[in-house]
Amino acid sequence: MSGTTWVYIFLGIYIVYCFYWGLKGYFTEKTSSGYAIAGRSIPFFAFLMAATAASFSGWTFIGHPGLIWRDGLAYAFASFYVLTIPITGTFFSKRTWLLGKRYGFITPGDMYAYYYNNEVIRFLVVITAFLYSMFYSAVQLMAAGALFNVIAGVPFTFGAIFLAFIVWFYVCTGGLKASTWVGVIQFLLLVGGIIILGFFVIKSPAFGGWGKFSAAVAGLETRLLEVPRVIHFGLGGAKGESAWTAVMILTYMFALMGIQSSPAFTMWTFGIKSPKPLAWQQAFMSTFVVGFALFFFTAFQGMGAKILELAAIGSDKIDPDIIKAVMADGLKGNLDAFKAMTDKSVVPLLMKSFLPAPMLGLVFVGAIAAIHSTAAPYIGTGGSILLRDVYWRYIKKQNVSDAEQIWVNRILATFLTIAALTVGLTSKAALVILGALATAFGFVMYVLLVGVIWGFKFPSKGAMLGVLAGMLAVFVTYKIWPRPLSMHAAFWGTFTGLVVAYICRGIGLKDTQETIERQAEVRKWLDSVDEPSDNGKKWRGIMKIVVPVWYFFAIGPACILGNSAFSFSGFPPLWSWQIFWWIVGIVMMWALCFKAEMATTNETQIERADKETMIVVKEV
Repeated sequence: MSGTTWVYIFLGIYIVYCFYWGLKGYFTEKTSSGYAIAGRSIPFFAFLMAATAASFSGWTFIGHPGLIWRDGLAYAFASFYVLTIPITGTFFSKRTWLLGKRYGFITPGDMYAYYYNNEVIRFLVVITAFLYSMFYSAVQLMAAGALFNVIAGVPFTFGAIFLAFIVWFYVCTGGLKASTWVGVIQFLLLVGGIIILGFFVIKSPAFGGWGKFSAAVAGLETRLLEVPRVIHFGLGGAKGESAWTAVMILTYMFALMGIQSSPAFTMWTFGIKSPKPLAWQQAFMSTFVVGFALFFFTAFQGMGAKILELAAIGSDKIDPDIIKAVMADGLKGNLDAFKAMTDKSVVPLLMKSFLPAPMLGLVFVGAIAAIHSTAAPYIGTGGSILLRDVYWRYIKKQNVSDAEQIWVNRILATFLTIAALTVGLTSKAALVILGALATAFGFVMYVLLVGVIWGFKFPSKGAMLGVLAGMLAVFVTYKIWPRPLSMHAAFWGTFTGLVVAYICRGIGLKDTQETIERQAEVRKWLDSVDEPSDNGKKWRGIMKIVVPVWYFFAIGPACILGNSAFSFSGFPPLWSWQIFWWIVGIVMMWALCFKAEMATTNETQIERADKETMIVVKEV
């Protein structure tokens, strides 16, 4: 059978699985909280895999190798988001779950508005959630349509709409629980697809294994193998150089830390049955499992595509034996396409050129699963946030039946899906900008989280104005004056937000007595229930030194030392540096999550959260 036939076979099996969970949720979820946050009952295994899949979107599967092909190993530092995405969860998720359990929070707006006693903050979170959900989902759905077009020849618009219909169906019918259980298989397909494609690339006749491949990588031009400089004192990167300075790498990782601080992830945290899976998701599933796929197999794809491109045009930088092998193989008739390759076409071309027919079908569904794994929770939680924070609270004055809430939630999720498709199909230029802004806006939520979760002190008005200023700074440093000092807009947004929040404190803005007492009660309970053991306190002291040192050397200014530091097993120096600090990062995340007790809970803590409730948000 042809590769296209296998694509449709695997896609059909995947659709049946998605529809099964959607319909199961439709007939079983009868309460608003059951639909919106799975009745706070998402089990250990399901969250472990689904939350990891949601953290790493179709961009990881398709875009990441493409940018390694374009920008080389300096961009491959982006693979460190296997650690910087979940470290946000390490900082905040356990305490977020404890607060949700005690106070009955359903949306992140509930938590922020209660703590700061400020309803304007609720609407800022709603706006962030809406824009994040719409534009980030639009990026995913357009990627799905483009891939369907290249691999199976389906018209782009039809493919995008059809694949959007699949995710819309199981999200709208089954709610968060359906999205979570579909996310389990999506995780397996995502990681498996990346590894399979990378394996077939490096084992192809063009390379014949690691020896020739590593030798070819070592012969590439210097700009593809080094970080150009620590910082550029201007806007963006220096002329004629890669944009990936050391500080750009660091601040880009800040942007991706915004994924798990986004409103969607905060709401998902409210939905889990127990915080027990958090540490395992952060230290093992994300940092180790996905890290293994990215640091090796996406790099095989990206660097392999660059070698194949140069071989196709007969570059003298490539071993003549590789050129002969590529010409003899013909890359399944795609030789000319490799000569005109773009970052968006890298993965589809590799799939068509190297995968046997059954593997093509499996890896294609892996890519679609990666795309859906991100679009689904953002569409679902976006609809739920609009329902609870606008329709339920203000339009219906907190007097709505469960049935009405569920149906309005489905209508709002439908609206978000249509909006995402509309923006994606009609505004491609704006889509690139706004999609990139999404994670930076998510990182601005740190301004609120550090106050609620860890008690950073600034007044309610400071929090509100800080978030507003942060969002404005993100836009200005992305669109008007892009990347001052070669730093990503996410850094400038959150830096500005915190500065404004503390300026408000410095000029004497005060909270009301009610707000002061409310925050004191939250702090007292949270610090009591989450007090670390003596050993945990010791490890937290150690990690306050270890984590900044790791950031400085692994992905910060000192990462430029990797240009010539050391090499092992045929990996060039910068790739070797990345692998070394990834391994160190695994140990660091283990220590942070488990030894420092940042993400672990004991039975006493869970029991207290269950019993010591003080519900401030009603469900119906």
